[in-house]
Amino acid sequence: MSQIESIRPSLALLVSLVGMALIVLTRRRPNLREACSLTAAILKFGIVASMLPAVLAGYTFHNTLFSFLPGLSLTFRVDALGILFALIASFLWIVTTIYSIGYMRVTAEHAQTRYYACFAVTLSSTMGVAFSANLATLYLFYEILTLITYPLVAHKETDEAVAGAKKYLVYLLGTSKFFFLAAIIGTYVLAGTLDFRPHGLFPKNANTAAVVAIYALFLAGIGKAAMMPFHAWLPAAMVAPTPVSGLLHAVAVVNTGVFCVLRIIFHVVGTPLMQQLHLGLYTTAFVSFTILVASLYALTRDNLKARLAYSTVSQLSYIILGGALLTPNGMTGGVMHIANHAFSKITLFFCAGSIYVASHKLHVSELSGIGRQMPLTMAAFSIGALSMIGVPAMAGFTTKWYLALGSAESKNYAVLWVLLLSTLLNAAYFLPILYKAYFESPAESHPGEAHAIEESSYAIVVPLLITAMMSVVLGLYPDLLLGLVRRAVP
Repeated sequence: MSQIESIRPSLALLVSLVGMALIVLTRRRPNLREACSLTAAILKFGIVASMLPAVLAGYTFHNTLFSFLPGLSLTFRVDALGILFALIASFLWIVTTIYSIGYMRVTAEHAQTRYYACFAVTLSSTMGVAFSANLATLYLFYEILTLITYPLVAHKETDEAVAGAKKYLVYLLGTSKFFFLAAIIGTYVLAGTLDFRPHGLFPKNANTAAVVAIYALFLAGIGKAAMMPFHAWLPAAMVAPTPVSGLLHAVAVVNTGVFCVLRIIFHVVGTPLMQQLHLGLYTTAFVSFTILVASLYALTRDNLKARLAYSTVSQLSYIILGGALLTPNGMTGGVMHIANHAFSKITLFFCAGSIYVASHKLHVSELSGIGRQMPLTMAAFSIGALSMIGVPAMAGFTTKWYLALGSAESKNYAVLWVLLLSTLLNAAYFLPILYKAYFESPAESHPGEAHAIEESSYAIVVPLLITAMMSVVLGLYPDLLLGLVRRAVP
């Protein structure tokens, strides 16, 4: 694979840091401040997209900033897996910025400058993870991402928000310090390098028990992947404003977690060693438990964002499941779900925010007739929900199709039953919402209500329609991503 030395990976990080500085400088002029945020998002996406043709042609971009110690450096490398994640995150930052302008103004949220500034640094950290060439670089930006998103989770500064943010911080810093860092040190001792390699970096004569222990530490240490029992931070973080829940907990933070796990499977342990040690089989069993139990939790939650949070815990494990199948189709389904889940789940969170802005309703039990009152929002919600269930012509169906093929390839037929049962559970917690929205009568207005419920502002509705449309487009035309996804699979 040919390498191109370029500063573009560094520019992709730098542009949002410059945007953050401009956001702070223009804090007294909201229109200009938000224009700076939107401009930085567009420029970031443009820089990332400019590298796509070369990556599709088989090239990688490299950029080393400096070295810490022999064999340890801050180095960026843009390959197919990294650019897929970066494209999704940077595009959805544009959409989320537009949504945020509508949401934050309508709800008159405080500390909006801090909000937009932290969002900008969050996207820089996400690019750092996506473009990491080694474990040292990845770990650095993984930790920065945790710290910079803490103010976003605690944004409302209520007792509940602060408690949720503390739980968020304790889980993510605790797992990364005790397990992730230990795994990285163990890898360096065993392999003598932290640089990602196509078929893994452990030597052929590496101690088997040590490799298994290091791999287990990686799984426990990457708390952002929200695998049980290290998942409780995600539902707790739903106290954040909806745009934060959407981008951070449907895209940036959680996708960083599963992206890191795929990096470990593909480019640290490597698929040959994963197969030799049967680590893929153990991993599929582990994440299958998360897929099913998180779905059961979602069934019991009446709070809409909490139900979506447990759905996210479940859906993230589909990505790891695909990688752990270690077959071409299985890994294709896992990698593709990074995009499919991002667009569908952010749609659902955006819709939850739109419902809250228009009606102040937070619970599923309150949504009777909302489909007639907010037809555009609920149409988008329906698309996102059907995609998560895996209905044909929706993005989520493509994921489950490839995972099923991968299960057959690996002769791991238990995964087929997991997919079937989880699909039924997905339907069980999403379809009642749609039934209430469309087939039950709206609750009678309470005395003193100022106005009937109607759609939110265009700045809120247009972004959720865009992301819903993308869920359909990716379902109907999976080939749009398939070339890049197959390049990302070892």
